[in-house]
Amino acid sequence: IHDTTLGPALGGTRLWNYADEEEAVLDVLRLGRGMTYKAACAGLNLGGGKTVLIGNPKEVKSEGYFRALGRYVQSLNGRYITAEDVNTCTKDMVYLSMETDYVVGLPGKSGNPSPVTAWGAYMGIKSALKEVFGSESVDGKTFAIQGAGQTGYYLIKYLLGDFSDVNNWKPNKEKAKKIYFTEINESYIERMKKEHPEVEFVNPGDIYGLDVDVFSPCALGAVINDETIPLIKAKIVAGTANNVLKEARHGDMLKEKGILYAPDYVI
Repeated sequence: IHDTTLGPALGGTRLWNYADEEEAVLDVLRLGRGMTYKAACAGLNLGGGKTVLIGNPKEVKSEGYFRALGRYVQSLNGRYITAEDVNTCTKDMVYLSMETDYVVGLPGKSGNPSPVTAWGAYMGIKSALKEVFGSESVDGKTFAIQGAGQTGYYLIKYLLGDFSDVNNWKPNKEKAKKIYFTEINESYIERMKKEHPEVEFVNPGDIYGLDVDVFSPCALGAVINDETIPLIKAKIVAGTANNVLKEARHGDMLKEKGILYAPDYVI
């Protein structure tokens, strides 16, 4: 729980195979702070918080596992509300709801947030395009998407003109000129190749140096750092990943390079 000045802390539950507890603690502190910023920027009466769980998702997930987390969340008496995040889903939140009232993102209610998160990023990217190029259209623009599991997957669909996951939106005819993507999960790579063969896969280390208009980080944080900034050729950095700047000074470094950065907690 980072801050409850404006209201109870809200933030998802992330399950990741961290190298050690120190890495997990650093991540959860950064994520909780980002949620505080996000709620405040959106004018919500909520604070920021986050849960990280340490383990291999393929090995540890079970009803009992998430019900135990639910009991812990309930013990906080409403100071913290959780939801799904990396490697957790609506089914997992149903198990939490068996033990706590303080969980959102349930099926039949707010559900999976990924399509909506990606929609926010899509609209934010259009704003960034207008700032840099004078037009918000994605037509003729090129993109490098880092991560295609959840939010990145939906963002790619929107950039291709597929808005079937957005309620009450009448599709326009805008379509990106070229999209590259990278991903470490083989099933997500195969899904993208099957559904959108025109989207080109590149190895994870090559995604930064592509000659594109927009680099969109949609995986994990701290990817904008001393090693990657010199490689970036894009004019815009705008994506869904939390805490993409490893340190605050890296925002200044992007600015010095003439790169527009859309803060993840806003977009």
